[in-house]
Amino acid sequence: MEELQEKSLHRETAAVEIVQKRLPFSELDSEVQLAVRCADDKKASRITILDLRQIASFTEFFVIADGANQRQVQAIADEINEQLKKQAGRRPVRIEGYKSAEWVLLDYGDFVVHLFSKESRDFYDLERLWRDAGTVELPEGFGVA
Repeated sequence: MEELQEKSLHRETAAVEIVQKRLPFSELDSEVQLAVRCADDKKASRITILDLRQIASFTEFFVIADGANQRQVQAIADEINEQLKKQAGRRPVRIEGYKSAEWVLLDYGDFVVHLFSKESRDFYDLERLWRDAGTVELPEGFGVA
């Protein structure tokens, strides 16, 4: 009986390698590109774009970035909101968290912008939660502030 139990505890496992396609920045919708450029213009750090099209039905992309403090996070949100309204005629479906600026969410329907304080971004770690998502290759120097 012990021999049988020992064998059942040592199962062979198969390694599954998931190869995620990295989408070039140039293939993004112009509105997502504009949001990323606005964040970069306001010196957002650690800009990341997750491609959710294969794993989620509520949106296509997450744009994730962080700012050094509350004012910078709000300035990034303001710039994205203003430029998308001005250049693309787009307004967010909803904005959440603007006042505290720990985690500001700008929901444009087909993409969602998440702006964090550094501490909140590390705590919530959306990249880990959505690790099955594809990623987008950013041009050299984006989000390096």
